[in-house]
Amino acid sequence: MATRNPPPQDYESDDDSYEVLDLTEYARRHHWWNRVFGHSSGPMVEKYSVATQIVMGGVTGWCAGFLFQKVGKLAATAVGGGFLLLQIASHSGYVQIDWKRVEKDVNKAKRQIKKRANKAAPEINNIIEEATEFIKQNIVISSGFVGGFLLGLAS
Repeated sequence: MATRNPPPQDYESDDDSYEVLDLTEYARRHHWWNRVFGHSSGPMVEKYSVATQIVMGGVTGWCAGFLFQKVGKLAATAVGGGFLLLQIASHSGYVQIDWKRVEKDVNKAKRQIKKRANKAAPEINNIIEEATEFIKQNIVISSGFVGGFLLGLAS
């Protein structure tokens, strides 16, 4: 957080118009800041009871699952509807599909995806390791999230 000094026209550049705030000094003067963001405070969620953590995880999981369900239905409807219209147009004679060319292009795309997947493996493994570590550290809220997500999908 920066505090504003006198109007900028008194300075030669805008760089001098803000004062730097030392957060360590601010934390010493404001004990609540140190409790919330201090090194010894641990993760924010651990400060709540187990029941509260499960409810927080469950509610956020339900919301995510519900949205995932709605977006998934919309995407499936759009893809299925597009395929249905393409088939109707094909059978009516409006569109002629070269299936051999489609098969060739699909096989080419499969090869390209395999090559790219092998190159992206280290980044994906790193993300998976970070997610696993997060889940281990926050197992209560994570289990609430999974349960809520499944309930949201079923809603």
